[in-house]
Parts: sequence; C-alpha cells; structure tokens
Amino acid sequence: MREPALSTQWSRSLGLRMPVVNAPMGGAAGGRLAAAVREAGGLGMIGMGSAGSVAALRRELAVAGTPDGIGLVDWVAARETGLLAAAIEAGPRIISVSFGTDFSWVSQVQAAGILAVTQVYDAPGAHRAQDAGVDLLVARGSEGGGHGADRLALLPLLDAVLDIATVPVLAAGGIGSGRTLAAVLAAGAAGAWLGTCLAAAEESLLSESARLAMLAADSNSTTVTTAFDEALDLPWPPIYPARVLRNEFTDPWTRSDEMPDSERLRTAIAADDPRLAPVDAGQGVGLVTHIEPAATVLERLCADAAELLRARST
Repeated sequence: MREPALSTQWSRSLGLRMPVVNAPMGGAAGGRLAAAVREAGGLGMIGMGSAGSVAALRRELAVAGTPDGIGLVDWVAARETGLLAAAIEAGPRIISVSFGTDFSWVSQVQAAGILAVTQVYDAPGAHRAQDAGVDLLVARGSEGGGHGADRLALLPLLDAVLDIATVPVLAAGGIGSGRTLAAVLAAGAAGAWLGTCLAAAEESLLSESARLAMLAADSNSTTVTTAFDEALDLPWPPIYPARVLRNEFTDPWTRSDEMPDSERLRTAIAADDPRLAPVDAGQGVGLVTHIEPAATVLERLCADAAELLRARST
C-alpha cells in the first residue's frame, strides 16, 4: 500500500489513506462513487436522499458491495419502513442520519458495531448530538450544497464545534481545493466531508445535463431556497433549505405563468432540464471544471493540501 500523502489521527485509526469522506449526496452518491472513493483511499458513502428507499439502497449496495458508509435523511428513514434496518444489515463502518432531532437511531447503529454520525450547524446542535452518544460530528457550513441549516460559514462553525467537541469532527461546506482542505485540517478538523467537488465525478449518479450545469457555474451561481421542496411537496423542515444552482425556477422574475410552478418543475425534472430542475451545489462549484474520476479529484486535493501544510511547517 502506498504511503498516505495526507493523514490525521482519525483517518489512520480507520486505516484510510486520505482523511476524506464523500458526502452521501442523494441522487449523486451511489454505489459507484462510494466504491471509487474507497478504492482511492477515502471513506466512500452511499446516500439515500429524498427519494431514498430500501429498494434504492439495495440497488446501490449491489454496485458498491459492502460500503464504508451509508447516509440517511431523518424524515425519509421515518417514512420508509425498514430503511434504517437495511442500512444496518449492510454492515457499513459508519451510518449517518441527519436533519432531525430524534437520536433513537444512535443506539441501534452502535449495537451493530457501526459508528454513528450526524451533521451539525452550531454549538448547541453539537452538544445535543454528543449527549446522544454520536461518535463523529460533521460540522456543515452554510457554503455547502444541498440541504442544511443556513446558519454559520464553515470556519466560524468549525471553531465553535471544535471548542466543545469530545469526538472527532469532520468539516463540510465549500471544500473543493487543496487550499481549503489544508485550511480545515490546520484548524483542527479530523477530515473533510466532500460533496460538490465530487458530484460531477465520472462515478456520480448525476445526470449529464446537471454535470454540464455545474461546469458552467461559478462561485456566485448558487442560492439557498426552499422553493423546490415546497413545489414538490417534500416534507423537509423549513430550517433546512437547499443550496442549489440558480436557475429560472429560483429566480422569480424569470418565471412564466403558463402553468403552475409544481407542474412546470415536475415536467423539467422528467426532461432533465437544469434550466428549471434543481441541481444541488455548494459555493465551491466554481472549482469544478472537469468531469474526471473521483480518485483524480481526491489525489489532487490531498497532494496539494499536503504540500501546503509541509511548506508552512518549515
């Protein structure tokens, strides 16, 4: 095995070559991406988002084999009978459940010898998660793509969470280069939870048109909104809006009155038309300039971060 270019105490404890995890992005983080990240030396996760189900999880497990991690959404796990049980039965190293206040899942996960993980957005949330016995915290800054509380940017959040954390903390939100990876590791994060920079990777489930929309975007191309969830009648708690690429649906002045918003949106999603359909993306989307293998992305980020950290220690 090659010597790791970059490591932390946490990554070494899990036998990882890289202190990175792919975020369990619904609609992007399937079995192929999880397997590719694992093969590269990181921790690969399958994500079950709003459309998560037992059938969908089993389909992606068939591609990935035994994954390193599975990520669930609290209200989806409550709606889809057997989803948490199926995730536990798959035997991953970690299970993440986020976007809720019920931590009864923690003991179920840990009883199976699996690490319990959740995302937090402020110090009180980190306290609640730790009190519930969570093994690993993900400090998710407001820069991150997809759903999350729009409260603190990553670095102020990381400061607040690390001040009170008694368990390892991963950093999430806007990390898309060696510079930003080096910054969060230097600040004390045990690793990085990477989403947007891997969403357009070759192994992602993302559609071709959504990938191209990401490649065309820059750091000013995202917005935070609940409009898609409201139009699709998805029961996301309003405290968790989504950061997405701006398009004709998010910008009201570009909308047409030809048909109801929900009908237009469903038609666009069926047609895979990102001019209206949602494309989750964080503020680091401007750094996504090529469709390339996940391993290439991760090796570049870790090599660049290692070089920066070495340069500043000499």
